[in-house]
Amino acid sequence: MFLYFSGTGNSAWIAKKLGALIGEEAISINGYLKQKKFFADTECRRVVFVVPTYAWRIPRIVEQWILRSSFKKGAKVYFVMNCGDSIGNAASYVKELCRKKEFRCMGCAQVLMPENYIAMFTAPGEEKARKIVRMAVPAIEELAQRIKADQAFSVVNTGMAGCLLSSLGNRIFYPVFVHDKKFTADENCISCGKCAAVCPLNNIRMNNGKPQWEGTCTHCMACITGCPEKAIEYGKKSVGQPRYHCPGDI
Repeated sequence: MFLYFSGTGNSAWIAKKLGALIGEEAISINGYLKQKKFFADTECRRVVFVVPTYAWRIPRIVEQWILRSSFKKGAKVYFVMNCGDSIGNAASYVKELCRKKEFRCMGCAQVLMPENYIAMFTAPGEEKARKIVRMAVPAIEELAQRIKADQAFSVVNTGMAGCLLSSLGNRIFYPVFVHDKKFTADENCISCGKCAAVCPLNNIRMNNGKPQWEGTCTHCMACITGCPEKAIEYGKKSVGQPRYHCPGDI
């Protein structure tokens, strides 16, 4: 079974690709979060979590959701994290999460995908994004083979830099950068409400036909990248920049 959290489509695409290769279902965590519900399956012997990288670790909202959900004790659990550069020392924190949940940790792997964190970085154009996604396919196929054979992922030495990014970097990043104060909607907004619909935390409320962010943002970028009119901006950083959403089958 594959469980994924996805704001701009990278994790969804990877999870569905892996699921198709192995013949197992890929289930979105987003809907559970939106409905404030938790997962309950104490029979499944193998679970694969596919998630984006937030500040060199798995997203905090996903970690909290896993801790409050019910899974089979001793289940074999894999984590597949997509990133634009590095997951740092995320594997160590995944291992600790597995210990708390009494999982059998089968490892944590990274898959390089197009940059989607446009609150801080510049996303690639469509052609370059498709090229990056195509390049990710061999890595995904290799991971599928390991998962199907119940083999642990290879251990990667992240070094001191990775350790610092996932520890100190993560602790600083969330309070300093993860907020919704810079999100705005300009005159191109057509009041369609898609931004509110795709927000996994119900953090967007339509007020007089315009989106209003309510302070519990996790920076998944679903709203800004999913707006059909590109009417949402994040301060000045996103102005004139590409909106990335995973192009799907390549």
